[in-house]
Amino acid sequence: MTAAVLVESADGIARLTFNRPERLNVIDVEMAEAFAAAVETALQDASVRVILLAAEGRTFVAGGDLASFRRADDKVAAADAIIGPMHKGLKRLAEAPAISLCAAHGAVAGAGMSILSFADLAIASDDASFNMAYARVGVPPDCGGSWALPRIVGLRRALELALLAETIDASEALRLGLVNRVVPRALLEEEALKIATRLAKAAPVAMAKTKMLMRGAFTSAVGEHLDAEQCGFTTCAATEDFTEALDAFFGKRFPRFTGR
Repeated sequence: MTAAVLVESADGIARLTFNRPERLNVIDVEMAEAFAAAVETALQDASVRVILLAAEGRTFVAGGDLASFRRADDKVAAADAIIGPMHKGLKRLAEAPAISLCAAHGAVAGAGMSILSFADLAIASDDASFNMAYARVGVPPDCGGSWALPRIVGLRRALELALLAETIDASEALRLGLVNRVVPRALLEEEALKIATRLAKAAPVAMAKTKMLMRGAFTSAVGEHLDAEQCGFTTCAATEDFTEALDAFFGKRFPRFTGR
């Protein structure tokens, strides 16, 4: 059997692909453990600057494996066995300097919607549909959904999406800011790769500092945040990439960043 999550790395981009299309990429223990391992493998490569999350088949991720919960005698242990590895991988993505980019198509439900919300950036195909779904099976969100969604769409809208569990289409997801862009299904992979390549060619220290500042903006005091901004800027000012960026700007050419 092929891996539940495929890992491919090239040109500063690590592509992590959910790979159980025959099961709509639902998250079971195998998938969860494979995801955590795939994230770790990708981040161990110092050249990786972007983590691209994608999926095989006609859906992105259609939620958790409800059948496995139904079979389990100990449903608490079954939940822990899935959520634990998923959260381990997501924590690593949040803390890592690499930028995470989700490319979603088809059904994006439950854990799939949480994963998409938790990523730094998201692009979706025009055939994508989104549903938090958790309320339908009597549980609250996991995989970072309850953390990320209010930050993206606001508290009231996030509560509506979570509590009513109504399906929204790609155009509504774009209007709400749940995704950054919507593209035709046939162009999803191409467009996601264009964005990932653009990110991978940017100054990595600056990208990492920007990510951490933005992710910390909702919890840091304003004075502390201003200090963190100054520290981030001066850290980048000491890099060779900053000198290269200035030379390129005044030389009217594209910069070539090295990460130094």
